Amino acid sequence: MNKFYILSIKGKEHEGAYAVADEDGERALYLFEERDDAERYAGLLEAEDYPPMAIVTVEEELAIQTCEVYNYRYVIITKDDFVIPPREHDTIQKDKMA
Repeated sequence: MNKFYILSIKGKEHEGAYAVADEDGERALYLFEERDDAERYAGLLEAEDYPPMAIVTVEEELAIQTCEVYNYRYVIITKDDFVIPPREHDTIQKDKMA
């Protein structure tokens, strides 16, 4: 089974996941295909004074189904993608992921 990696605040992994918000408040959950990319992104967040992040492994199918059931937007970050944290409209998602 394929896996994705998501970010969450360390110690609060069951309370929500990191998501990027746009200027309208719409959030998108980043689903990283590669653990190294998730770790790199977490490091960039921490360099921007975010709390320490945990890398959470999730089943690919379950992650996508959960996003679709709860009408969450998601972005699959492939090994060929390069993402950096936005300076504005970034947020920690407060909704629980089932």
